[in-house]
Amino acid sequence: MFHKITSTSFGIGYIGKGAGTVAAAVTCLVWYFVQVNADGFLNATIATLLITILGIWSGNVVEALWGKDHQRVVIDEVAGMCISLLFIPVTPLNVLIALILFRFFDILKPLFIRKLEALPGGWGVMFDDVLAGVYANIVLQILLTFNQF
Repeated sequence: MFHKITSTSFGIGYIGKGAGTVAAAVTCLVWYFVQVNADGFLNATIATLLITILGIWSGNVVEALWGKDHQRVVIDEVAGMCISLLFIPVTPLNVLIALILFRFFDILKPLFIRKLEALPGGWGVMFDDVLAGVYANIVLQILLTFNQF
């Protein structure tokens, strides 16, 4: 039961089509409301790392129940979205752009992202979204550096 709850991000994965986008959007809302009043890049990094580790663990467990990288599993979107937002100033515009960039990389899976899905178990579930989050973060960092918005 624990792994079903965590892998579906408290049931968001049961929504069906679009659950990954909903999980990413909910993550943005939580991140915004928690980070706006906090000064903790370290806390955000630790939380992101713990979510990723939990996702690998839960991904391994629920794969035996639901099959490889089942659509109900959305903790990978949560982890990837958190990575997209790490070290980014928390403003509504930055969070929105991070969401758009993350979903772009997560859905299209360019630049070796798709290859990571082939990793076994929870590793494959999580690491395509981890890399999508890294790419989104890098692009957003570049945009912020050059003040393109």
